[in-house]
Amino acid sequence: MRFVIKFGGVPVKDGKSIRKAAELIVDRYKKRDQLVVVTSAMAGVTDELATIASKLVEPRANPKQLIPEFMKRISDKHFEACRGAIADKDVLYQTTRTVRGALDNLQRVLTGVSYLGELSPRSQDLVLSFGERLSAPILAGAIGSLGVSSKHLTGFEAGILTDDRHTEARPLLEKTRKLVHRRLNKILAAGEVPVVTGFIAGTKDGTVTTLGRGGSDYTASILGASLGVDEIWIMTDVDGIMTADPKAEPNARVIEVISYLEATELAYFGAKVLHPKMIEPAMEFDIPVRVRNAFKLEREGTLIVRKPKRIEGIVKVITTSKNVSLVTVGGAGMIGAPGVAATVFDILGRAGIKVLMISQSSSQANISFAVDRKQLDAALRALRTEFAKRRIDWSITCDRNASVIATVGAGMKGTPGVAARVFNMMGRNRINILMIAQGSSELNISFAISERDAIKAVRALHDEFRLGIGR
Repeated sequence: MRFVIKFGGVPVKDGKSIRKAAELIVDRYKKRDQLVVVTSAMAGVTDELATIASKLVEPRANPKQLIPEFMKRISDKHFEACRGAIADKDVLYQTTRTVRGALDNLQRVLTGVSYLGELSPRSQDLVLSFGERLSAPILAGAIGSLGVSSKHLTGFEAGILTDDRHTEARPLLEKTRKLVHRRLNKILAAGEVPVVTGFIAGTKDGTVTTLGRGGSDYTASILGASLGVDEIWIMTDVDGIMTADPKAEPNARVIEVISYLEATELAYFGAKVLHPKMIEPAMEFDIPVRVRNAFKLEREGTLIVRKPKRIEGIVKVITTSKNVSLVTVGGAGMIGAPGVAATVFDILGRAGIKVLMISQSSSQANISFAVDRKQLDAALRALRTEFAKRRIDWSITCDRNASVIATVGAGMKGTPGVAARVFNMMGRNRINILMIAQGSSELNISFAISERDAIKAVRALHDEFRLGIGR
C-alpha cells in the first residue's frame, strides 16, 4: 500500500520523538508499504522564528545581541535532537553538517532582515521556512540510521508550485500534480523514503512561499492526491478528532468515522487538528484521511471518508473559535441600498482581513461579521478610512471579546428542531447570543457569544446532544 504520513510539531518535538517517528516509518516500510513522509517544524520553532523576525525590525532592536542569542538557542535544540534521534555515527555526522548549513543560512537571512529594518511577506516566508528545513534532515537521518535509505526535500523540491501570494500561497494544482508524480515516484521506485518539508512551497522561479500556518496538513493532502495514495495519516499528539475540546469538556470522546464535509466544517470552526484546506485534495480523489496519535499507535484514531456507512447522532462535534471579535456596520442609509455587503467586504478583502462568519438583519439595516481578534484593529481602520473617503455615514461598532460556537454534524440536515434545542439550551444557561449564522448545507449552526461564556456553552451543548463518554 501507499501512504503519506504527516507528523505534527509535537511528534517531532525532540530527538526521542523523532526517533519514535522514524521507527514507525521503518516498521511500515518493512511491511512493503511505499511511504512519503511530511514533517512539521519541531514544536515551538515556527513561533520562535516569527518572534525573532518581528523583534529584529523594531526601532530599538539590537541585532548584534538578538541574533547570536537566538542562533545559540535554536542550534542547541536541533543539534541535541540530532544526537537523540540518530544512533549511527556516520549518519549523525552527515545530518549535523546539513543542519549546520541550514543554520548558517538562517543566520544570514536574519542579518539581512535586520539590515533592511522591515519584514515583508516574502521575507517572512523565507524566515519561517527554516523550521521545516531543519527538522526534515533530522527525521530523514533517523530513518537512515535504522537501515532504510531516506532523502529529505523541501515542498518545492518535491514539486509543489504556488502563486506569489506570500504567507498564504495557493498551489498551482495541475502543474504540481505532474511534478510531484514525476519526482516522488522516482524516489519511491529507488526504494527510498522521501521526507518532505510541510508548509513550504515555491513559485515557478524558486522563490520560497508558505501555505499558511498549519499548512503541513495541506502539503500532505496535496502530495497524497498527486500520487493517488491509499491513505493519508495525520500524526498528532491527540487520539483523533473529538466531540469537543477536552480542555473545555472533560467527557469529550474520539469520533471513529466522519465525513469530508463534516471535517471541513470542523477545521474551519476552530478544531485545530486539521488545516481547513487539507480536505479538498483528498476529497477530490476520494483518499481516506486518518488522524492518529503518534504516541499511542495502538489506537486507530478518526477516519475521514466521503460518506460514512451510517450517520451517528444528529450533532457530532461542538467546536469553539476563540480570540474572535465581532464588528457591526449599520445605519438607516443601508436600508434598501444596493451593494452594501459588496462595499463592506470589498474593503475588508483588499485589506487582507479574513471574515469568519457573516450575519445580516432582514431589514438590511446592519451587517455583522466575525474576525480574528488580531485583525480587528486593521479591519476597523480599513472600514473607517474608506467610509471617510467615500463619505459613507454608516456606523461601526465592535465587541472585542467573543467566541464562535459551532454545532457540526451531517445528521442535522433535514432534522427539524435542532436549532430550537441549541438556543433553548443557551437560554436555560443564561447565555446571551450576539450573532447567528447557518449555511445552506445544514451541516452546522454557528453563533457568537461572549468569550467568558464559551466553556459553559460547549459543556451544555455536549450534554444536550449526549456526545460524551458512555453516552
